[in-house]
Amino acid sequence: MSTLYLVATPIGNLGDLSPRAREVLASVDFIAAEDTRVAQKLLNACGLPKKPMLSYYEHNRRARGEEVLARLRAGESCALVTDAGTPAISDPGEDLVALCAESDVPVIPIPGCCAAVCALAVSGLPTGRWCFEGFLSVNKKARHEHLDMLKTESRTMIFYEAPHKLCATLRDLAEAFGGTRRVSLSRELTKLHEQTLRMTLDEAVTYFSQTPPRGEFVLIVQGAPVLDGTQDDPDRLAAAAVEVRRRMANGQTQKDAVKAVSAEAGVKKNTLYRFVLEAKEE
Repeated sequence: MSTLYLVATPIGNLGDLSPRAREVLASVDFIAAEDTRVAQKLLNACGLPKKPMLSYYEHNRRARGEEVLARLRAGESCALVTDAGTPAISDPGEDLVALCAESDVPVIPIPGCCAAVCALAVSGLPTGRWCFEGFLSVNKKARHEHLDMLKTESRTMIFYEAPHKLCATLRDLAEAFGGTRRVSLSRELTKLHEQTLRMTLDEAVTYFSQTPPRGEFVLIVQGAPVLDGTQDDPDRLAAAAVEVRRRMANGQTQKDAVKAVSAEAGVKKNTLYRFVLEAKEE
């Protein structure tokens, strides 16, 4: 059947390739890969049969996208893979998905690894509301404009960064958000030298000025504090109370639910606790 499968591949540990991903890679007519050599190594390592492949990456995505689409329309099935992680997330695969959507070609995700979600989960920072910002531009003006727009962002923010640009990025983040803002830095996720560091932006600048960065990094940056003037907003409190009740219905204690939701929603814990109690009495 004419279908584009978005197959998530391991970000380090081959054991993370799911049985379903293996089945799809073995059954599709061809594979569109960021790097066909990397994809072939994955197939070999997992004992999967060889498949016809074509490259699909940043610099050929327009012409190659049309080629993939034409084959899909002709009835072939395709697995789209990146070198590591989930295709179409901060990846040129998003263009191919858009082409398929416009042409009513089915697109099916085959879930698996995503470095952003893995790093967020171990960050120790709020995970209820977050935004993915990907790689910052290398253009200084565009980068500063991007960070200026995020200065009041209260959600936890996720960035990707290469090791040779990490120190400059940390300095820019500290300048934009303040050096006391907390950050979690994960590198080499699922690999032998996997590491997650949790500190302030100022501490991260100092640390990596003395310790050369190695490996690809995912930065999880604490969101901006919500201003006091909005913390007791009735609508915000009401929405937070609904979330508290939902968590309690799922088995969480009222104390734990209030604590978690107050941090995620940016409302005062004591105020939210009283609001929930008063709503219960009514």
